[in-house]
Amino acid sequence: MGSTKTSLILGFLGYLFLDSLLFCSAYNVHHYSFLLRETNFTRLCTTKSMFTVNGQWPGPTIHVRKGDKAFVNVHNNGDYGVTIHWHGVKQPKNPWSDGPENITQCPIKPGKNFTYEVIFSDEEGTLWWHAHSDWSRATIHGAIVILPEIGKTYPFPKPYAEQVLILAEWFNVDVKELIDNATSTGADPPKSDAYALNGQPGFPNNCSNETSFRFPVQYGKTYLLRLVNAGMNEEMFFGIAKHNITVVAQDAAYIKPITTSYIMITPGQTMDILVTANQAPSYYYIAASPFFDSGAPYDETNTSAILQYTGTYTIPTTIPYPTLPNVTDKAAADNFTTRIRSLASAEHPVYVPKKVTTRIFITISVNQIVCANASCGGPSGNRLSASLNNISFVTPSTDVLQAYYKSLPNVFDKDFPNLPPYKFNFTGDVGNNTLYPSLGTKARLINYGDVVEIVYQGTNVGNAENHPMHLHGFSFYLVGTGYGNFDLTNSTKTYNLIDPPEVNTIGVPKNGWAAIRFVANNPGVWFMHCHLERHASWGMDTVLIVKNGPTKETSIRPPPANLPICS
Repeated sequence: MGSTKTSLILGFLGYLFLDSLLFCSAYNVHHYSFLLRETNFTRLCTTKSMFTVNGQWPGPTIHVRKGDKAFVNVHNNGDYGVTIHWHGVKQPKNPWSDGPENITQCPIKPGKNFTYEVIFSDEEGTLWWHAHSDWSRATIHGAIVILPEIGKTYPFPKPYAEQVLILAEWFNVDVKELIDNATSTGADPPKSDAYALNGQPGFPNNCSNETSFRFPVQYGKTYLLRLVNAGMNEEMFFGIAKHNITVVAQDAAYIKPITTSYIMITPGQTMDILVTANQAPSYYYIAASPFFDSGAPYDETNTSAILQYTGTYTIPTTIPYPTLPNVTDKAAADNFTTRIRSLASAEHPVYVPKKVTTRIFITISVNQIVCANASCGGPSGNRLSASLNNISFVTPSTDVLQAYYKSLPNVFDKDFPNLPPYKFNFTGDVGNNTLYPSLGTKARLINYGDVVEIVYQGTNVGNAENHPMHLHGFSFYLVGTGYGNFDLTNSTKTYNLIDPPEVNTIGVPKNGWAAIRFVANNPGVWFMHCHLERHASWGMDTVLIVKNGPTKETSIRPPPANLPICS
């Protein structure tokens, strides 16, 4: 069943309070149909059935313009419940369509359907959608292309053409069986068998050379690549052989152009990249390889596609391959990420909040839960776990949003702490004092209009590594990062309050910290979690609840009539 889209010009009669701006304009309405079903795919000489949207991997691309609205009717013809999340779409006042399972809705059961109302506001560039149930997003995901408003243009010369590129991970086994087995035993889930670019592992993977994704280009033309890292558990380096690339946007917000030979992109992030076909007409590999700075197992393979010039020439016997940084090259990763700055122009201004009213300090840890008689599959017979402020999140059976909206008891607690239970040398010799977390379904309530600063502090508990933290319902400003323990007096002196990037997913450095700021002007229940799927499954999550403001326009909308039923 293919995607369909209808454009209807409607008057936008309400006021949208977001980023302290009032939007009142016409918008287009688009309609899509997603049919979730099992489909056979063959990769690495292995054939298996995968849960997909419309039989595609990756799934269909949603096309809208800034400020539009999309209705996506999701029909679940699969064998288990699932939800869809619109990653990076703020969904003003509309958490009902945000999608994380048992946080803002219960799953769409097999044989049922649900229509999401996806409300776009100030996003412009590339975002993505994905399943938000267990590990289903490994096979259920796709891009969202958000063009400028009619009559507006990019803040760079219009490219000759555009191409979506989606990084993903291929597993030879059924992904649901994989995570169900790991959950039942408490062991680390197996690593993926390959990475993929637009669904193809490419060279040098087994049985993959002939099926590589190919991107045709004309000499002298400039192209816009819309890159999504839909991978499950690894950050990635990315580059194109013998071509420099220029990054112009991240997470659907424009940045000061960065010309480079490679980038580093974490799971959950998107980047808009310009490339000019200015080399001798030939074939050139587009490639991605992992950046992994931990002692945990990881997929050590690479993935590639082919940049293929049009015209007549001799096909090379050896296709040039990009030189990407070593898998553990933290300096190379930092060299790219520390260059990212908001465009901060008259057409695309930034509004970095200066006076913080709510401060939250969150430690990030990989932990263990003790199993009786050392009967689990993790270290020392324990169960692997993860935590924020030493609390490992327990997903409830009734979604948090309905419980909050309807004041249902015994679903969640409202006491997620502003600080970890006690202070220690977070990035030093931590011993076993913080290895074992408490368990709970805890949320942090925030007043509407508060200026929030969250400092994520990486720790040396368990396996220290880079953590891509994602917050639903908001873009936020990444005002500072650093290594070691955060210090309120000295670390804040390094903040960038002039042109920090405005993003929805950030990498917290291994044994380091990252500070973000945002205005809590989007009432609702919003999930916050690590976008490494292993860690999210283990409990590296929590919920922020932004309370209603004083008016109807600053309050959560009423729920839709056809919300999936919790069982």
